[in-house]
Amino acid sequence: MSPRVTRRQFVSTAASSAMISHLPKSALSFFPDTTVPLSANPPWKDQGVLNLAHSPYAKLKNVPVHAVTIQEGFWSGRRAANVNTSIPSMGKLLEVNGRMDNFRRLIGKSDATQRGPVYSDSDIYKWWEAIGFALQSGDNPALRVMVENTAKDVMAAQQPDGYLNTYYLRERVADRMTPKTQQWGHELYCLGHFLQGATAYYRATGDRAPLDTGIRFVNDFLLPSYGPEADKKPLMSGHPEMELALVELYRMTGDKRHLTLAEYLLRGDARIPLKPENYVYHFCGKPFTSRTKLEGHAVRAMYACSGATDYYLETGDETYWKTLNTLWEDLVSSKMYITGGVGARSDGEAFGDAYELPNAQAYGESCAAIGNMMWSWRMLAATGDGKYADVIERALYNGINSGMSLSGNLYCYRNPLAFDPRTGDVIRNEWYDTTCCPPNLERAFASLPGYFYSTSKDGIYVHLFHNSELNWHLDDGTPIKIVQKTNYPWTDEVIFEISPVKPQEFTLYLRSPKWSRRVVVAGSITESLSEEENGYRGIHRRWSPGDKISLVFDMEPQLLESNGRVVENNGRVAVQRGPLVYCLEELDQPAGTSLADVSIRTGSKGSGGFSESFEKDLLGGVIVLRHEGAVSKTAAGRSSLYFSADAPASASTKVELKFVPYYAWANRRPTPMLVWTPLIKS
Repeated sequence: MSPRVTRRQFVSTAASSAMISHLPKSALSFFPDTTVPLSANPPWKDQGVLNLAHSPYAKLKNVPVHAVTIQEGFWSGRRAANVNTSIPSMGKLLEVNGRMDNFRRLIGKSDATQRGPVYSDSDIYKWWEAIGFALQSGDNPALRVMVENTAKDVMAAQQPDGYLNTYYLRERVADRMTPKTQQWGHELYCLGHFLQGATAYYRATGDRAPLDTGIRFVNDFLLPSYGPEADKKPLMSGHPEMELALVELYRMTGDKRHLTLAEYLLRGDARIPLKPENYVYHFCGKPFTSRTKLEGHAVRAMYACSGATDYYLETGDETYWKTLNTLWEDLVSSKMYITGGVGARSDGEAFGDAYELPNAQAYGESCAAIGNMMWSWRMLAATGDGKYADVIERALYNGINSGMSLSGNLYCYRNPLAFDPRTGDVIRNEWYDTTCCPPNLERAFASLPGYFYSTSKDGIYVHLFHNSELNWHLDDGTPIKIVQKTNYPWTDEVIFEISPVKPQEFTLYLRSPKWSRRVVVAGSITESLSEEENGYRGIHRRWSPGDKISLVFDMEPQLLESNGRVVENNGRVAVQRGPLVYCLEELDQPAGTSLADVSIRTGSKGSGGFSESFEKDLLGGVIVLRHEGAVSKTAAGRSSLYFSADAPASASTKVELKFVPYYAWANRRPTPMLVWTPLIKS
């Protein structure tokens, strides 16, 4: 069948598609049998968040989600709310807001008009991915049915030539895949999320039907007609996402056309010229390797960097690696919030200039923080360098974790570092018409077990800490169990029990997070402990079942300052304890205290002076920090908009300030919030 169809054929497609969902599977000869062989090494259920088993430039290999059981502790409640509340309620909201009717109208099951923005299809696909990762942690028939009931209608809406997008059919069919639509219309963005959602579901269930639908789009529609060749039409992603999905598809199919297509999108095609400002905003359309700084739309940039790192992991292309390191250093040296969030400007949801990190005006989109974690995870796989794991942890515990309410049904699109509800802004909402962040948060929490460990040729790496149990194998196939016992991040110790199925020589790499001023490795088997290298302490020895070792971190609260070029933070400090950034919420302070008037007081001991207590009934159970502060009363001579520098100083009174973890803010009644607090040194 030709990969192209006429306009007349398109008009008749809806009627044809209407019959598909009522036919038995064996009767679906509408599409030719083009089943593509998929890699069985490792088998589908043993492929991780990324299938790096045969990626030649990946130093570290992923451990599948199902291999790590997260037990009672910090993340267990969040993940339970995700499965029991977030994902089911999101499914209902997607229905109510017409996301599935967009498909059903194309197959004769609904007479509704198209609803939602151009990228609405991707909301379903990210939700699928969340379900897929949740199912990888254990079967859940209710969740599985949610995919089954929606997937049959989605797959039935696929066109005879393989195209699938509900926005650019019927009344908008003439706009399908035009250069302008490719730039702004999110067609490939939606397909990228389709492939990722279908992949996660396949790795959970072995059901490849949705994945085959996505492969059909790529193989039957894109590859024959689009590419750099003179006889093909040009292609651009518009919103990077397809690049990383294509590389992951290549890892399953072994079809180098998928890898080549990803590189083509990363390179751009001059036949689709953009205005200079659009090369910035879209973060695509010109060679990725020409980039020298992070700019433009933050999520687009993070996804482009993730896709480029995926391409490097398969090819070892040094030009890509040089660019990736340049961009990552730009991120962590001048454009990342202390919470791991990225994106300073609401205008264009964009990066600002170097050191442009406003607080109340911070955009810090939840999707961008997730993109930061995704990119850092790939850089970690390439290098085994703990600096990337440090960023993963910072983003995960703070800028990502803040995006979902403790109840699991309210979401932050943006995550500012200062907030005043009197502006009229409602920071947590059940639904956004651009609802990219809620299902993205859901897939992040569902995939979390896959980020705890990696394997290498010589051993196993521990990246994250939590009550948990790993059941996996070393690179040579030796089964191993690792049990972590801890109340991290509230307590300072993590106890590991290492149990290979038989005595085995290998290296256990334990991450030493940079936030901890000292890390103690304790136990009776530390004789082979190496010095810290690239953020990990390695213990190379012959391990026997039941061997134990522990890590002890410095959990003393710290006051952190920012670079003096971050103008808004001059004279201010942030509070961090372990991996958690803290904030002030006005409702926790003494009655009548305004956060606009408070400062934190320190003496010669600097970061000292904190008291801490665990309050089990507050915000799901948190450690609260208290510290001496001051509340200023503005002097009369300083009350005008401008005044003499010689005006009498304002008076202040002593007050005890109460800090709570940033991730838990805005979970009670609306109240002002502040991360960076003015500092008074006495």
